Amino acid sequence: MNQVIDLLKSHRSIRKFKDERLDEDTIRELVTAAQAASTSSYVQAYSILGVTDSGKKAALREISTQPYVEHNGHLFVFLIDYNRHVELSKEKGTPIAHDKTEQLIVGTVDATLAAQNLAVAAESMGLGMCYIGSLRNDMARVIEILELPKGVVPLFGMVVGKPDHEGSQKERLPFEAVYHENSYTPVAEVKDVIDSYDARISAYYKERSGGERDDSWSDQVIGMLGKKQRLDVDQVVKGQGFLGQ
Repeated sequence: MNQVIDLLKSHRSIRKFKDERLDEDTIRELVTAAQAASTSSYVQAYSILGVTDSGKKAALREISTQPYVEHNGHLFVFLIDYNRHVELSKEKGTPIAHDKTEQLIVGTVDATLAAQNLAVAAESMGLGMCYIGSLRNDMARVIEILELPKGVVPLFGMVVGKPDHEGSQKERLPFEAVYHENSYTPVAEVKDVIDSYDARISAYYKERSGGERDDSWSDQVIGMLGKKQRLDVDQVVKGQGFLGQ
């Protein structure tokens, strides 16, 4: 193995940070690293918005319900962004469209690849980070707070800063349950592997919670996916000009 792989495999989410803001040089270095990620057809259909205003951070914390959205070294919000392309097309007199599913996927992938680059760069500098998907609890309000124009959709946030705790690392699904070769492996063929994984995750939760929680991975995700969540997302995304209003 090498240092990069060791870094990737040691990832853990950090949710408590020292009260030290990231300096401008660090922010620029992280964003530049993010921009080095692959981008579909060189479209670069994303933007990264840093939030430093205390009032806006407090409002975003209210949406997320997570205190570290407000208290961190820096808060980044990753956006699908076709507004840039639309405005440039007006100057050139060549209308473009971004309302199809493919453009939504391209923007999502571009932004996510950039975000993971930023995350790895941050961890390589000794910083901690955590993704904030809960900003999608109220996408319309996030758009309002961040004053986002049409053609821009907030996907998720990321808090970065100097860690004030070690965090804990959750075991991922076994290799055999995730990697398929040449054709899709039926779940029944790896069920014993998943069952063993469930048992380990249950033990992890039980130890971490002092016996107050012992649900397995399967129990957790099936319970979550069994509930309809964030039903407003479709409407908000269409309102921003995607998915053919």
